[in-house]
Amino acid sequence: MNAPTNTDALLAQLPDTAVKPRRARAKARAKAPAPKLPKLSRQQVDEIQAAFDRIRDEVVADLGQRDADYIRGIVRKARGSAIAGRAALMFGIDPLSWMFGVGALAYAKILENMEIGHNVMHGQYDWMKDPSLDSSTYDWDNVCAAENWKHFHNFEHHTYTNVIGKDRDFGYTVLRLSDEQPWEPRYLGQPLWNLALAFMFQWGVGVHDQQIDQWWKGKLSAKALHQRMKPFYKKAAKQLFKDYMFFPALALWNAPRVFAGNLAANMIRNLWAYAIIFCGHFTADVQVFSEEQMEGETRGDWYVRQILGSSNLEGSKFFYLLTGHLSHQIEHHLFPDLPAHRYPAIAEQVRAICKQYGIPYNNGSFAKQYGEVLKRVFVYMLPAQTRAALRPA
Repeated sequence: MNAPTNTDALLAQLPDTAVKPRRARAKARAKAPAPKLPKLSRQQVDEIQAAFDRIRDEVVADLGQRDADYIRGIVRKARGSAIAGRAALMFGIDPLSWMFGVGALAYAKILENMEIGHNVMHGQYDWMKDPSLDSSTYDWDNVCAAENWKHFHNFEHHTYTNVIGKDRDFGYTVLRLSDEQPWEPRYLGQPLWNLALAFMFQWGVGVHDQQIDQWWKGKLSAKALHQRMKPFYKKAAKQLFKDYMFFPALALWNAPRVFAGNLAANMIRNLWAYAIIFCGHFTADVQVFSEEQMEGETRGDWYVRQILGSSNLEGSKFFYLLTGHLSHQIEHHLFPDLPAHRYPAIAEQVRAICKQYGIPYNNGSFAKQYGEVLKRVFVYMLPAQTRAALRPA
């Protein structure tokens, strides 16, 4: 059986030493604080690397029919729920059938985005050699073009997790969530930007790789921006046509009902995806790093950084499914191309290794973790000096 390749390619970039970033950019911005973890010797970091490599090798060696049956079962479940939801919206006439239709369609979209699309495009099922589940060809139910997502998420985010200036997923260039990010007056409206991003999350993700912020700052020409936006234009047009023209048109006199139902289902999916992803990345104990701290970084150091830059959510098996198993964001950052449904079993081993070496393992309920996210949004809307001045003596 062939092993997954995406993480191999990613880690190959960090075999013994990470890619050294340009010092000029690193010195131009504030340095991030050193990670708050016990001093680890080079031998201990090497031991951690060997332990996590061993976990990954064991899972890869065990991949087989049950993993294939699992993801194909989820695909059938998502398609069935989508058909039921669209049928209820199209042929129903009462509020209850509309609510059922919205719920079923939202459930299908959540499964497709979180457990299928996100995980398939990470290459978690490339070893199956199934064209319908291959990361190079899969296109999800989202306005974000697959090629854009795989660049800024699979490469940038998973290589440079929480490295200020390299990982643009930290705050999505919209939110300031650390004092290591330079403050600007626009961050005073951060709670509103956060709320808008929650409701429009797929659109925020869709335009993220286009670097509109660079155009706004005058660092990218309008022509260059237009070229970068083309994949997004194409994908967004396809999604808008499908949900707001094609399916409503099929419903004839029920077109407004279907239009409203599709809009509501997309909004529910947006809010859910936003909340889960933010809980995995922006809780209070999630740490940030500077480009300088990456210099000389080994794969073992990279593993440690993934743990310190992530947080997990506690819940039931059904909750884990709804999150696309991103409830186990720590394990996902460690092993992004292993089938995500394997993360809960892996988590016990990861937690044991963290405990052995004194590395914090950030885990908590949804309420706790999302509360910390909101606190971080409000705290860092103000510069450090203003927060200090506002504190009681």
